[in-house]
Amino acid sequence: MSVFTAAADQSVCTPLPVLGKDVTVPLVTGGEVTYAALDYAASAPALQRVWDDVAAYAPYYGSVHRGAGYLSQLSTDLFENSRKTVAEFLGCRADDQVIFTRSTTDSLNLLAAVVPAGCQVFVYETEHHASLLPWRDARVTYLNAPRTPAQAVETLERALADRDPHGPALVCVTGASNVTGELWPVKELAAAAHAHGARIVLDAAQLAPHHPVDIDDLDVDWVAFSGHKLYAPFGSGVLAGRADWLQDAEPYLAGGGASRKVARRADGGVDVEWHSTAARHEAGSPNVIGVYSIASACKALTEAGFDRLVAREQQLVTRVRAGLAEVPEVKVLSLFGEDAPRVGVISFVVEGWNSSHFAAALSAEYGIGVRDGLFCAHPLVRTLLGSDPQDPGECGAPEAEPGERSLNAIRVSFGAGTPDEHIERFVRAVKELVSKGAQWKYRTEDGRCVPDRGAAQV
Repeated sequence: MSVFTAAADQSVCTPLPVLGKDVTVPLVTGGEVTYAALDYAASAPALQRVWDDVAAYAPYYGSVHRGAGYLSQLSTDLFENSRKTVAEFLGCRADDQVIFTRSTTDSLNLLAAVVPAGCQVFVYETEHHASLLPWRDARVTYLNAPRTPAQAVETLERALADRDPHGPALVCVTGASNVTGELWPVKELAAAAHAHGARIVLDAAQLAPHHPVDIDDLDVDWVAFSGHKLYAPFGSGVLAGRADWLQDAEPYLAGGGASRKVARRADGGVDVEWHSTAARHEAGSPNVIGVYSIASACKALTEAGFDRLVAREQQLVTRVRAGLAEVPEVKVLSLFGEDAPRVGVISFVVEGWNSSHFAAALSAEYGIGVRDGLFCAHPLVRTLLGSDPQDPGECGAPEAEPGERSLNAIRVSFGAGTPDEHIERFVRAVKELVSKGAQWKYRTEDGRCVPDRGAAQV
């Protein structure tokens, strides 16, 4: 897994400027504080560089691929150059295609729509729902949660050895868990898949913002990721990789842009010739702003130096984990153990606390934004919590009283734009909440744990 390890002698950089870094929020106890955004795993704040690039382009906005005017031509060039930038960022091979989508979820649903008939899909129960659920028209084999990277490879090899060797097969795996932050042995899993005649798609939603992703080096067939986790605004994503399955399938969406030629037949019907390029699966007017923002983020991360970004993030990971380790009531969730390499995503539970209550207190009393719930990875979180797969619990606050044990967890996540002070405040807040308790009363409202505004301080 050394492909994901930062060089030890690289200098550490300062946080990259992001939108919202100076936003203040009110505290239920009085006063205001600068907001500590520690929910990067859900949506990272946009880089200031990305926002500036988008603002500079906005006056020149025009429809792509269809206009003869100057702004349309300029926008078309920008759109297609963005495709080249993303291909370079991902280390794409010469014949790979880069398709722009709405998100990782959209990318994987697109791939699920083009897998050949009879394809068998292998997916671990540890996946985010974006990877776990799209394969509705394929034969799916769900693999149990491994407890070591080696076991992940062994589990896949056994499953592939038992499959029909004559039909198509696809393995879907995350690069970094959206629950534990742990890195998966992608290169080894790709080798196992190819040794058994299967292909592999990498869900890089949590990996790409934290580490370089090189399709050629990892030897994966496809990569999917989202712009909103890569420090770009919402509404854009990427599916990049081998072209053959994409070219052989019907378009993901039928409409303008995907069609190369449409003609009426003598019998009154319509004949359609679809594009064989990425346009085949990009019907309709594309999200030019979103695409450009992804390309801008790719450039910004590359120019900042990924080795330096990784080195600084690992310092933050070490500080958070060390701080949480000083609180006996805190249990950090992990599949692969204490020494597993990981990105800036850490989930935990606190003994005696309802997770939603704890997260609400972090927000209301300290101005810290984290995530609570099952993180759209229900089977994984339930496995890590040791609960029965049929136990209740869902994303968001459960119907439980503050202080009652919940079947959910708390997730803190951070990245290239996180200041040191946010990490220090978070660790201090965890220690104070556990040792002194919340300063305010809370109640459940519309499925969320919120401060009881009608109550007095505790």
